[in-house]
Amino acid sequence: MNPVILALDVAGAPHEWITLEEAAHYYAKGLVAWAAGSQEFTLRGGIQRATGLQSQIRVSSVIAIAGRDYMVRNFDRPPAFSKEMLLARDRYVCAYCAQKFRAGQLDVEHIHPKSRGGEDSWMNCVAACKACNTRKANRRPEEAGMTLHYVPYVPNRYEAFILSNRRILADQMEFLLMGVPKHSRLLNS
Repeated sequence: MNPVILALDVAGAPHEWITLEEAAHYYAKGLVAWAAGSQEFTLRGGIQRATGLQSQIRVSSVIAIAGRDYMVRNFDRPPAFSKEMLLARDRYVCAYCAQKFRAGQLDVEHIHPKSRGGEDSWMNCVAACKACNTRKANRRPEEAGMTLHYVPYVPNRYEAFILSNRRILADQMEFLLMGVPKHSRLLNS
C-alpha cells in the first residue's frame, strides 16, 4: 500500500493529500519549500550512464509546496459536507442512543427535518442508527421525545484532512492534530 503525502502551502496550511509520485514531481521541480515529516520514502530511478549510479528521490511524509498557485485560499471555509465525513466526525456513534455502529448501520439524521426545510449542513446533521432515525421520523428531537447526546459542529480544515483519510501516518497525524481545536471529538475519542 503506497503512502499518501500531506502537502501544505508554504505557510503550513494543509492543501491536499497527494501520491508519492506527485510529491517526487515537486521535489524534482525544486518546488518543495520545506519538509516536516519524520518519515521518508525513497523512489529509485534508472542508472546514470556517466556515473553508473542509480538516481533516487527522498520524499518526506509532510511537505510544503512553494508557489502562489499552491497557496491555500479561503482557509476558514467549511469543508464540503459528506456522509462519510459526518460519520467520521461523530465517531460512528448514534446521536440519540449513544451506541457505536459500523458505517453501514448509520444514517445522516437531520435535526430539523429535510421535509420541513432542514438542509444538509454540518450544524443540522448528526449520525443516527436506523432504529433511532426511524423513531424520530420527520419530527424535531423535542417533538419525538429524544435528546441529542452530543451537539453537531463544523470541522475545521485540519479536522477535515483527518476525517478524509484513513491511512494517515503517525507524523502526519501529529502535524494535523496541532491545528485541531480543543473541543473536537477527534481529541476525545
